[in-house]
Amino acid sequence: MTSAPPNAEGIAYYRSLFETCREHGMEVLVTLAQFDVPMGLVEGYGSWRSRDMITFFTRYAKTCFEEFGDLVKYWITFNEINIILHSPFSGAGLAFQEGENQKQVTYQAAHHVLVASALTVKMIHEMLPEAQVGCMIAGGSFYPYTSKPEDVWQSMLDDHDNTFFIDVQARGYYPSYMKSLLKSKGVDAIEMAEGDEEILKNTVDFVSFSYYASRTSAHNLDELVANEGNVVKSAKHPYLPTSKWGWVIGPLGLRITMNQLYDRYQKPLFLVENGLGAEDVVEADGSINDDYRIDYFRDHIKAMADGIEDGVPLMGFIAWGVIDLVAASTGQMTKRYGMIYVDKNNDGSGTFNRSKKKSFDWYKQVIASNGVNL
Repeated sequence: MTSAPPNAEGIAYYRSLFETCREHGMEVLVTLAQFDVPMGLVEGYGSWRSRDMITFFTRYAKTCFEEFGDLVKYWITFNEINIILHSPFSGAGLAFQEGENQKQVTYQAAHHVLVASALTVKMIHEMLPEAQVGCMIAGGSFYPYTSKPEDVWQSMLDDHDNTFFIDVQARGYYPSYMKSLLKSKGVDAIEMAEGDEEILKNTVDFVSFSYYASRTSAHNLDELVANEGNVVKSAKHPYLPTSKWGWVIGPLGLRITMNQLYDRYQKPLFLVENGLGAEDVVEADGSINDDYRIDYFRDHIKAMADGIEDGVPLMGFIAWGVIDLVAASTGQMTKRYGMIYVDKNNDGSGTFNRSKKKSFDWYKQVIASNGVNL
């Protein structure tokens, strides 16, 4: 299985897709891995707990560069790389055995992912010198729950756990706080092969991130009402509204996140996911009046523009998503993000017919005006 040639039909499909995008004047951004470790590698190798995955991934990446390098200028190695800590199976295909130190396995697997990412960055710089490659984090600033020093300290610790991946990918080495972070998690030192430190020096060209909601840190989180809506557990924010699924709606947090990430890394940013999951109602005349989604996007695009005004270089904005699909965090169709409605239910039934929501034409004018006409 691992030595099989690339799937010719799959390559043809994506080449046709990228060519069609080019014909319509669309620039393509490709993420190489987005929560999709093949089950054969999960069952046969334990996924990223095995160092063999580095070889498999870089071979796959090389194939993509060879086949699509003339059509794709912008690449991302791993989607929301920090989610491995919060949802190990969806983030990195990790399944645990009874009695093992799950944190030890997770952080070791994270190291293998980081080495694979750095080797891929090196490869793309050599094979496609005109291309740019970035990393990606599930973004969102951590507010302290109160002004108590303990809550402020916890917000810093949570931020460290969230961003050390990008510290490595953007700076080329593990941060100084890594030893104490691992100790606090009950994790022994990460095993490194000879040459890993040199490999990690291959840093990305830009830092991309998703932003859906901010988070709130508390030193006594177990004693508080928690916001369980996201895979990143945090305290319920006392001042901000939430979606039906408990995601905090706080556009100013986007501006804060942009400033924090740029201050930290001094590399161009790319906001590659932003959107609102909500239940949409199809009216008798077939219309879908999702003004709440329009309001969400409008407020966040304004916050993004404020961040740019602050001096943060932002390469672009991508809405999640244009078309309804299964929500990764809940496995539901009823948690809809799209501007195009898909007639499909949680149980898989439905006609699969597509129709425009009110947000479709609104976002069309936003794109046409480059964010000026909101």
